[in-house]
Amino acid sequence: MPIPSSGGDAETLTTVIIAFAANLLVAIAKSVAALITGSASLLAEAAHSWADTGNEIFLLVANKRAKIPADEDHPLGHGREAYVWSMFAALGLFAAGSAVSITHGVSELIDPTPAENFTVGYIVLAISFVLEGISFLQSARQANGEAGKFDRDLLEHILATSDPTLRAVFAEDSAALIGLVVAAAGLAAHQITGSAAPDAIASIVIGVLLGWVAFILINRNRRFLVGEVADPRVRDSVLESLQNMPEIARVTYLRLEIVGPRQVSLIADVDLTGDDQESRLAVRLRALEARLTETPAVVGAVLSLSAPDEPSLA
Repeated sequence: MPIPSSGGDAETLTTVIIAFAANLLVAIAKSVAALITGSASLLAEAAHSWADTGNEIFLLVANKRAKIPADEDHPLGHGREAYVWSMFAALGLFAAGSAVSITHGVSELIDPTPAENFTVGYIVLAISFVLEGISFLQSARQANGEAGKFDRDLLEHILATSDPTLRAVFAEDSAALIGLVVAAAGLAAHQITGSAAPDAIASIVIGVLLGWVAFILINRNRRFLVGEVADPRVRDSVLESLQNMPEIARVTYLRLEIVGPRQVSLIADVDLTGDDQESRLAVRLRALEARLTETPAVVGAVLSLSAPDEPSLA
């Protein structure tokens, strides 16, 4: 069955672990630098990195919970748990990252605090950029490899992928790199002008950026939780495979719904070859369902007989 398999799960775990290690080191460094310099934008970046570090824990839980096998109460497995835990991570990014950064920035505008030891701030921002860049390159490499299988560009795949942890890491790392540039600009403007206002504005800009990223992640997880159909190109490929099966004369209905990272549920109406009696047809249908679910990506398959007057799918 031409559906990307669950082989990418191990690489996703590697991507999340690298992101966790990078964010933890960066969060500690930024926190120390924020205390030394008194920079509002550095404090916003520290809050951002601590939020990302906490989020990686949610993403690790998401990756683990989604792999729990199917049972009697969950015949399609627990794949959708990945979207629940990834939703928690996105909410954490909004609350702990965006809200704190904006609040602190506004506070600094009202009651500014002069910064000092700017060199320390620049060094920490440079080191953070390198570490965040390593994590970003890992997530981009994985996403690029998967995007090629779907004939998508990188950003299209990040938005469309059924893997919420890959999307979250890529989005968080992208926001982190942009935030570091904004923080450096705010810190430099603070040093040049002697005013804390640019630093405070940079903190607010970082907060708005994190809020926007969090909104996108929350919305994508919501859509997968309520039910997202597979990419049309995957559907066309699956339809072709079904029509090429010698036991199937035609297919009149097909729905592929995503039920977890790289996992789909297949429902189809088919017309079987031959003219068997009803009891024999039921046995053939169950055998076909069993064959379809041998593919790791298909966690459930339900086939029904087509009515004689139903048109075939193109």
